[in-house]
Amino acid sequence: MICKGRVVVITGAGRGLGRAHALEFARQGARVVVNDLGVNADGDGGSAGPAERVAAEIRTSGGAAVAVAGDAADPEDAAALVRTALEEFGGLDTLVTNAGFVRDRMLVNLPLDDWEAVLRVHLTGHFLPLRHAAAHWRAAAKAGHPVDARVIATSSGAGLLGSVGQANYSAAKAGIVGLTLVAAAELRRYGVRVNAIAPAARTRMTDGVFADTMRRPADGSFDRMAPENVSPLVVWLGSADSADVTGRVFEVEAGRICVMEGYRHGPATDKGARWDPAEVGPAVRRLLATAAAPEPPYGG
Repeated sequence: MICKGRVVVITGAGRGLGRAHALEFARQGARVVVNDLGVNADGDGGSAGPAERVAAEIRTSGGAAVAVAGDAADPEDAAALVRTALEEFGGLDTLVTNAGFVRDRMLVNLPLDDWEAVLRVHLTGHFLPLRHAAAHWRAAAKAGHPVDARVIATSSGAGLLGSVGQANYSAAKAGIVGLTLVAAAELRRYGVRVNAIAPAARTRMTDGVFADTMRRPADGSFDRMAPENVSPLVVWLGSADSADVTGRVFEVEAGRICVMEGYRHGPATDKGARWDPAEVGPAVRRLLATAAAPEPPYGG
């Protein structure tokens, strides 16, 4: 019960990873605001059913949950998530931003509408709930109330390494890492810790692209790609025990947890004066000869 008494808001919690997180947070004693717009895998449609079913499942198991079928990328709906946590449960301790969908195309065939829709749900859908939650926590801290808050953002290996056919999704997920680093730096003074995960699991977004990798084992062995495998790390990051961890990105799948190290300063050279363009090529090649080789694209 490492989250006993904590209040958690989870976006995209009607299915897949978000549902698994909601159920595990509830098992660990948290009170959960289950948010999901109930759209199809490509973002079309909408239904209150997915969020309501997960909230009902938690309540049936003896937990506390409320469903909010709002759009995390809409300013009013994002504000309503924080307001619901405060009105229903009297506080907000943890925010898990997870909502998203995919519209995969090769770059040269990617319509602007699909580019903007995917950036909106993933990047704006992370920013707006975070902004409203952060405003609440900052106000509480400035009023002298103790804050011990957590944010867990959902990036992807596609955002860290790129993924062929997913330019919009990869760009959005890379942006989430940048947002995480800024939020961790800005909000630490108020008692807020902000981290991101790059999960690999079987969801509607991965079933089609990585069908062979995500397939459930037929022999009943350990289901490496079950979304439930990701949730223990998310729940721990959302608990009071993670107070010394912020500004980190974790890759997580099956039983594996990896701290991603991201961009670090590598080999460098300094001429001490302006370079001539003809000099740059040999200098860069000398640097690349001693630099670590880039990792292949995600899934490649």
